[in-house]
Amino acid sequence: MEDKIVQRAVVEILNAIYKADFLGFSYGFRPGRSQHDALDALATAIYQEKVNWILDTDIRAFFDTVSQEWLMRFLEHRIADRRLLRLIGKWLKAGVLEDGRLLTAERGTPQGAVISPVLANIYLHYVYDLWAHQWRQRKADGSVVVVRYADDAVVGFQRRSDAERFLDELRQRPQTFGLELHPHKTRIIEFRRFAERNRKAQGRGKPETFAFLGFTHICGTNRQGSYLILRHTIRQRLRDRLRQVKETIRRMMHQPISEQGLYLRRVLNGFFNYFAVPTNSRAINSFYYNVAWYWRRALRRRGQISRLTWERMKRLIDQWLPPARIRHPLPDVRFSVMTRGGSPVR
Repeated sequence: MEDKIVQRAVVEILNAIYKADFLGFSYGFRPGRSQHDALDALATAIYQEKVNWILDTDIRAFFDTVSQEWLMRFLEHRIADRRLLRLIGKWLKAGVLEDGRLLTAERGTPQGAVISPVLANIYLHYVYDLWAHQWRQRKADGSVVVVRYADDAVVGFQRRSDAERFLDELRQRPQTFGLELHPHKTRIIEFRRFAERNRKAQGRGKPETFAFLGFTHICGTNRQGSYLILRHTIRQRLRDRLRQVKETIRRMMHQPISEQGLYLRRVLNGFFNYFAVPTNSRAINSFYYNVAWYWRRALRRRGQISRLTWERMKRLIDQWLPPARIRHPLPDVRFSVMTRGGSPVR
């Protein structure tokens, strides 16, 4: 407990030191910034900037392969207090206990430590952010937008040639610092206003999609036929969450209905607070009705009776479960309010 308190204090110090250094497109593990801020910035950039191609990047096993030597060098570049540097170095070398044995590693950040996220953000600030910012200023022929949350980054390009040159140089950049891009999860896709029409004319099927922070991003249109970015919950993530709820409600089968209802209310509120964004109604409705169906089945089984009709069940649902409805505004509207009209790629 004492160690966690000290780590929390050091996190506050590091956040204060690097607040002025971190770039605008860095959203991960920063005070006052959330995953939805990153999602809003990405959607706004695609709508407002000349984005025709998306580079979806993924660093293989990032938190396990961070070079501790390079990390300490980065920290020394900004922090002069040797006592603070020595303390961080001890946390990096502390290791973990497995089956009574102490295992230490020369790479990676402390697993589960309070300080790990901010250290990872500092590492990527020097390895990725500064380099990407300079690249788009000095080498790009067209518009380039960047949004990064932790080790998950998406880059939008006006020209495909820029995307290919950026990717070629990016493959070499992480290797210098002990990192590696995932070969199967790093790719360039066409993602623009007329992508569907262009691909259909060429006989290539529907436009490709990309995943970012739990959402699959899709080129689509609204009812009026205008360009619209559809954001749907990643299908596998939805299935995994439903499976967890199903297993938990089965274990809680014989507990009071009030306890089951409180648990399911927390589950649904947590899911809706994150995933209930515009264009994702199908996923939130599916989650809601599946949870309600699992609950009814568990209640019918615990007494081996079948008299729990949907009418009686609906009264329980209305009493305990929050309604399935959109909880977030349109991304470009909220981004404009939050930044007061500032650039999404500042």
